[in-house]
Amino acid sequence: MSRLGSLSHRLHRGELSLDVVGKRRVWYGVSILITIVAVVGLAVNGLNKGIDFSGGAVFTTPKVSVSTTQAENDTKALLSGPHDVIAQKLGTGGMRIQVSGIDNDTAMSVRGGIAKDLGVAPDSISPQVVGPSWGQQVSQKAELGLVIFMVLVVIYLAIAFEWRMAVAALIALIHDLTITVGVYAIVGFEVTPGTVIGLLTILGYSLYDTVVVFDGLKETTKGITSQTRYTYTELANRSLNMTLVRSINTSVVALLPVAALLFIGGGLLGAGMLNDIALALFVGLTAGAYSSIFIATPLVTSFKEATPEMKALAKRVRAKRAKAEREGVDLDAQDAEREQAEDGDDEPAGAGAGSGSGIGGQRRQQPSSRNRGRGRPSGKRR
Repeated sequence: MSRLGSLSHRLHRGELSLDVVGKRRVWYGVSILITIVAVVGLAVNGLNKGIDFSGGAVFTTPKVSVSTTQAENDTKALLSGPHDVIAQKLGTGGMRIQVSGIDNDTAMSVRGGIAKDLGVAPDSISPQVVGPSWGQQVSQKAELGLVIFMVLVVIYLAIAFEWRMAVAALIALIHDLTITVGVYAIVGFEVTPGTVIGLLTILGYSLYDTVVVFDGLKETTKGITSQTRYTYTELANRSLNMTLVRSINTSVVALLPVAALLFIGGGLLGAGMLNDIALALFVGLTAGAYSSIFIATPLVTSFKEATPEMKALAKRVRAKRAKAEREGVDLDAQDAEREQAEDGDDEPAGAGAGSGSGIGGQRRQQPSSRNRGRGRPSGKRR
């Protein structure tokens, strides 16, 4: 078994634990800091909206030998007033020149000037004009679609789980969206319909990862108030550790092709039109993987630990541990012996993991060492 596989196995069995939930204030601080940087970048730079949102024209030329910098300068000389001009080389050797904030009549005039500067026939340049009103409608519909998506997410999670999990997932999604939009503002990439598609994709991916973690959390903490061995925080951390490696693996696998699209396709090969959707996917998937592990579950834990039931449970757990310490009782060793006895009764010798259930996970055949259960953060029976 590989080291990663061994690590995943030990985390799932509770033999190793990373205290993610217990250190949630650290993760909150990191997220707040990153979010502040993103908001400041958005406030200072703003978003570089493409013509689909702001209106303007795109001119596609045949193969030319002029550089993008020269094409941008020549096109700006044809315009009066402030207009953003972006020129990009195409794989065919042609060029894509985007000019913001011009109408159809101005676009026809600019096309003639571009054709003269590039030394090509005006008819060989294909213009695409988007009016400002159309761009505004596209922006409004994109924002409306995002709001509807968020509302449906909250309703679904509130029904499938509980309202605390729905609120935590919504905060995690807003966290991912804010960071992605902030990065767009900081690097100055163009916001296009592809960007919106990328945002919706990464929000859906982040939600999927969060729902998987929440499902494990719901199962692990079922009937938690009927025991006095573990607090909600400890069982939540146990549940998160059981899915931690799976979340990391799926995130890395998803990021590899996106990274190739962004850094190789958009960077090395010069396919700049891939950058809009690739950057949204790369940043969003990274932020989504982080939020599903370090934000969503810790937030649910913070909400739950504030309830009277969980406060009373934590008090009972502390009292039981204090009593065991005074009497010199090793609760971990007792749990290990009890699980071993139950496994011996329920399973034939040499059998694999059983199908019995209990708080913190499933019963399975264990080694016969008395110290096997020491250090487990959660998940053992009373």
